[in-house]
Amino acid sequence: MKPFVLALLISLLSSTAAVAATLSPAAQVGKQIFFDANLSAQRNQSCATCHAPEVGWSGPDNTFNSHGSVYNGSFSDRFGNRRPPSASYVAQSPVLKWDKKEKAFIGGAFWDGRATGARLKSTAAEQAQGPFLNPLEHGFSDAACVVSRVCSAPYAGDLEKLHPGICSIVWPANHDQRCAEDGYKADLSAVERKKVDTAYDAIAHTIAAFELSPEVNPFSSKFDAYLAGKAKLTKQEQLGLKLFNGKGKCADCHPSSGKKPLFTDFTYDNLGIPRNPDNPFYTQKAVYNPDGVAWIDPGLGGFVATEKAWAAKTRTEFGKHKVPTLRNVDKRPRPDFVKAFGHNGYFKSLKEIVHFYNTRDILPICKPGDKGEKLTCWPLPETAMNMNMDELGDLGLTDAEEDAIVAFMQTLSDGYLPPPQQQPARRAPQAKRNR
Repeated sequence: MKPFVLALLISLLSSTAAVAATLSPAAQVGKQIFFDANLSAQRNQSCATCHAPEVGWSGPDNTFNSHGSVYNGSFSDRFGNRRPPSASYVAQSPVLKWDKKEKAFIGGAFWDGRATGARLKSTAAEQAQGPFLNPLEHGFSDAACVVSRVCSAPYAGDLEKLHPGICSIVWPANHDQRCAEDGYKADLSAVERKKVDTAYDAIAHTIAAFELSPEVNPFSSKFDAYLAGKAKLTKQEQLGLKLFNGKGKCADCHPSSGKKPLFTDFTYDNLGIPRNPDNPFYTQKAVYNPDGVAWIDPGLGGFVATEKAWAAKTRTEFGKHKVPTLRNVDKRPRPDFVKAFGHNGYFKSLKEIVHFYNTRDILPICKPGDKGEKLTCWPLPETAMNMNMDELGDLGLTDAEEDAIVAFMQTLSDGYLPPPQQQPARRAPQAKRNR
């Protein structure tokens, strides 16, 4: 088991009863499923492996984040193709649809929107099912393996209370051992297969209940305290908020209005982000990446190409990725911990990505090996198709204004504790005078 996964499990086991009391019964079971590393082919990867609370429910491995930013799966030599997005504040994403008024796709889950939410009426539930059956992630080849592992877990009784009879499935001989095999498909009757499908959907909804819970979406940042009148922003943070909503155009896609803003409009954009040359997906086996180093991430366009109703929009959506929430965007366990940004993790600091938004179109194109990369030049975009030319690229921000926007975004990390109020110093008692 990976060291940071073990640490997460220890953290989970030591969580207080007070926190558990805030969760619904379904969310409590969903939490245990979320942190269960047995739910992978090699019993070494949980949802939290790539979505850990101490880093804002995103990738917790400093080394991965510092380089390719893409995580390996249960089979350790296999890597995905995109950076793990945050799991907080994303379960509210609506079912994916084409908005005729906005002339844009809105909703869905994953960077490419492929968890539409249409079948289960929940983008979070459909997203939860994806990694289990992805050979580059949890590595199972059959949902029956997820169901059988959940039904043999210590929390299976609690799941049964929510869904009586969910685990009354007859499994083939040596089923659990064979779930570790690549490509294994359980030989089940039609009746038992239907039970598996029903159970798998119920498990997904249970995970979604946790991802919708106050534990994952506490709205406990400094900015939330500011909105409630319980905290004051510094002058730099105030300037950052003003620029965020105005000159910086950040709020155009990450709206900050309302009592509990989610800082995403659930749409898709091609920002013109350069390739991340360290992305390990480029060197994956041809069965997973037949294009090798020539691979270009199609984003939303790659998904809609597979949908008959939307296939005609493939070209106009090529290269676009989901607008992420900015909540917890800078949450990290320690100041020197590296977080990556962008769908491919090309950026290694908020300053870098803000500078990119500000100067993408005015700085020259970098030459190979240019030491000024990310400062005085930018590489070519991974794909220039459908690149957003309206809301970024030449914002005219000063260096100090870039820093102010970063300072404001740092107020969006959950777990804010206001500084203790200073009490007036007590005067030492004076001896009484004898008169």
